[in-house]
Amino acid sequence: MNELARARPAEDDDPPAGSGSSAGAPVALRNVALRYGDPETGTLALKDTELAIEAGEFVAIVGPSGCGKSTLMKLVSGLNPATEGVVSVAGEIVTRPIKIVGMAFQNPTMLPWRRTIDNVLLPLKIVRPYRENFRRDRERNTARAEALLRRVGLHGFSRQFPWQLSGGMLQRASLCRALIHEPSLLLLDEPFGALDAFTREELWGVLQSLWMDRRPTVLLVTHDLREAVYLADRVVVMSARPGRIIFDRRVDLPRPRALDDLFRDTAVQLIHDLRARIEHFQLDETVGEAPGP
Repeated sequence: MNELARARPAEDDDPPAGSGSSAGAPVALRNVALRYGDPETGTLALKDTELAIEAGEFVAIVGPSGCGKSTLMKLVSGLNPATEGVVSVAGEIVTRPIKIVGMAFQNPTMLPWRRTIDNVLLPLKIVRPYRENFRRDRERNTARAEALLRRVGLHGFSRQFPWQLSGGMLQRASLCRALIHEPSLLLLDEPFGALDAFTREELWGVLQSLWMDRRPTVLLVTHDLREAVYLADRVVVMSARPGRIIFDRRVDLPRPRALDDLFRDTAVQLIHDLRARIEHFQLDETVGEAPGP
């Protein structure tokens, strides 16, 4: 019996699949399509999309702008339902927003009236089962949040407001918020895209360290091929819209990784191959759309 045959819709009283466990959640997309707007004439964002991610695996998605990378992430999180095909997470068919996910975006979106520590703690006030015992466990939760902030280099900044932090500091706090409830699945949509090169590379190391602590399943959307190769176990390339997976390559570099590893022949060749796949497919699309004489 395959994974999708075993998958079932989640029920409201189901316990969060990631609570109390260090294991990540497997993810599967089978023949998935998504059309925005009218079912017949709307924009076809994804078509015939197939992807399988093992529990605890770190997968990066790259591709041309507008190819559906972020759309795929919304499907996995349950924010958008698939028009066709099946999406499953932890053996359950995704029909609505899932509870075991942590998310971080290019814009940290901190609540400006809350101090940093309170922004980090916010998921514990929302996500089951933590929300039922939030007041009772406030001291323990705060200690856990402070420990995460120390891990990412924000010791002493927990009482600051978001407007008192730099862009890099805000993104560090955003990672803490995404991880505070120990999710089985972590979705990252270009989390470092707005940062300068030096801060971005420093945060690659921070994220790698945090991931290696618990090994949640991670899906990273990025336009930076070096970032993808540094962080991921596998890198998949999506075609132009309607998006589908056209290339899937494992990153053969030991962990923990250092920036110097990106100069190894293996990494340089992989980055070259990824760029060639994206550029070749874009060229094919351009030639196919060229007007006749």
